[in-house]
Amino acid sequence: MASHETQIPEHTQVPAQPHSPAPPTPADLAARRRREALEQKHRVALPAIGHHTTSLERARCENLIGAVQVPVGVAGPLTLHGRYVRGEDVIIPLATTEGALIASVSRGCRALRESGGATVLAEDVGITRAPVFATSGISDSRRLTSWIEAHEAELRQEAQAVSQRLRLTGIRCQAVGSSVYVRFTFTTGDAMGMNLATVATERLVHGVIEPATGTHCVALSGNYCTDKKASAVNLLDGRGKRVFAEAEIPAAVLSEVLKTDTERLCEVQYRKNLLGSAMSGTLGGFNAHYANMVAALFLATGQDVAQVAEACQGITCVERRGEGVYASVYLPDVPLATAGGGTVLETQQEALHLLGIDAATPTPEGHAALRLAEVLGGAVLAGELSLLAALASGALASAHEHLGRPVTPRATGLGPEGSRRDDAPRPSAESESSTHASPNTGRTSPTPGAWPG
Repeated sequence: MASHETQIPEHTQVPAQPHSPAPPTPADLAARRRREALEQKHRVALPAIGHHTTSLERARCENLIGAVQVPVGVAGPLTLHGRYVRGEDVIIPLATTEGALIASVSRGCRALRESGGATVLAEDVGITRAPVFATSGISDSRRLTSWIEAHEAELRQEAQAVSQRLRLTGIRCQAVGSSVYVRFTFTTGDAMGMNLATVATERLVHGVIEPATGTHCVALSGNYCTDKKASAVNLLDGRGKRVFAEAEIPAAVLSEVLKTDTERLCEVQYRKNLLGSAMSGTLGGFNAHYANMVAALFLATGQDVAQVAEACQGITCVERRGEGVYASVYLPDVPLATAGGGTVLETQQEALHLLGIDAATPTPEGHAALRLAEVLGGAVLAGELSLLAALASGALASAHEHLGRPVTPRATGLGPEGSRRDDAPRPSAESESSTHASPNTGRTSPTPGAWPG
C-alpha cells in the first residue's frame, strides 16, 4: 500500500484558540481557593500549578489545585502497515522529561521507514477483573466453580445489562486452598474498560453468584486480574490489547542509520535482553526499555499511567535474516483507550488528533483504540532498535551526555541569540548522526531527512 501522511478525520473539529480567557468555572474557583489556602498555611508559592489550559471540570481528580505539565515532543514519521494503520506515515506524540528518548525513537523510526516500514497487529483480548471467594475447602471450591461453569450463559447476559459497549467474553476459575479466584474477561470498545468491568463484576458477584451459591466474596479484586502489576497470568493470557510489531532491517540501514551491524546488534540482544533479563529474574521484561515508549505515549494521549507497570511487559526478538536482521516486539498486556478517562482532556485529545483519532467519536468494535495500540507497537519497535544499536555501537553515554541534560547556552554551545560559541565543546560524530541542535532553540531535532519533504 502506498504511504500517506496521517490525516485528521474530516468530522474532527480542531478548536480555535480563544482570543480571551474563558470565565472561571466552579472547579477553577474551588482549585484556586485550595491553592491559596495551601500557599498561606505552608508558605509556598504555587503559581505554575495554577497556570494551565486543562478544563478542570473534566478532570478525574479530587481535591484539585491545578495541573502539572510534561513536555511533549514528536517522533517520526513512522511508516506502519496494520489493520487499523494502513500504510500510513505517522507522527507520534511523546510526553517525557528524559533527554535523548525522542531523538532515539526518531532514529528508530527512520531506520524502519527506510526498511519499508513496520508491520503491526493489535488484538483486543479484553480487560479483566478477578474477585476472590472464600470456601471451606476443596469440595466447596469445586462446587462453586462447577456452578459458574454451568451458568456461564446467564452470567454473560447479566453482564451485558451494564452497558451496550460491554461484553463478557471469558471466565476462568482458579482454586487454591480455601480460595477461588474467578477471572472475568470483558471487551469494552474504545474505552479501557476497568470501571465498566468493575461495575459488571460487582453485579455478577452480589446479584447472581453469592445468592445462588451462598459463597462469600472476600474482595472484588483478588489480584488475579492482574491490574497495574507485572504478572505471569497477564504475560501468558494477555490483557487489554495484545500488540505485535516487526520489520526486516537491511545491512545498509543498520550501518548508515543505526551505526552498527548484524553481528553486534544480535549479540547485544542475546546477552542483554535474553540472558541479562533471565539472570535478573525479570517477570516478562525481556526487552530493553518498553516502559519509556509506553509511558511517553500514555502520558501524551491520556492513558492511566499506573498501568505502565503491566504494559511494559514483553519480549523483543532480533535474529539474523540474510545480511540484515529481523526484529520484533510483543506486548501482551496493554490496557489503553481512546474514549473516557484522561482522553477527554484537551491536550490529550489534540495528541490523539495528531494520530488521526477522534476521541469524541467512538468507533465500531473499538477500532480507534486498536489503532492507537498499533501505533504504540511501532513506537516500541523503533525505540528498541535504536537503543540496542546505541549499546552495540557504544554511543549510549555520549547521546545522554549531549541530549540528557537541561538545555542551557553552556550545555548546547549556543550564545544568547542562538549563535554557536567558538569555545563550546562540539558533539561527537556518533551523536550528530542521530540528532542535531536547532539553531533557534538549542533543542535537539531528528536527523535531517527524518521529516516529510
